[in-house]
Amino acid sequence: MLGNPVDAADATQETYLRMIAALSRTHVEHPSALLFRIARNVALRTRNRHRLERCLFSDNGEVDLADAVDGLAVPERQVIARQELKRLALAIDELPPRCREVFLLSRFESIANGEIAIRLGISRNMVEKHLIKALLHCRARQSELF
Repeated sequence: MLGNPVDAADATQETYLRMIAALSRTHVEHPSALLFRIARNVALRTRNRHRLERCLFSDNGEVDLADAVDGLAVPERQVIARQELKRLALAIDELPPRCREVFLLSRFESIANGEIAIRLGISRNMVEKHLIKALLHCRARQSELF
């Protein structure tokens, strides 16, 4: 669904993080159904994020953010999309330097965890810890604002 193994691996990790969080909050009668639903949602969100990133970092000048998200651009959606991007940028800026560097290499340059580890001279395990820390921080900052 995502088109490449790096995104699939990241989506798998995010899926399991969400599954663990859900199971810690409530009893689930059909965990496999929940797991597949979470995986589908993560994959759709990842695909949408990649479309948005392609538009953001293209050289087309003015970017219509709402069109990048779902193709149904209305002024309110454009404003909301821009506000969410600003919040995300602020959350990323708050990360410690090494954590921010790992996150940006992974998410915006689509570099595999192993390659990031080699490039930065740290272990793959440390790369994954930085990514988890960054994702949790961004999620926490996002939930604080809603």
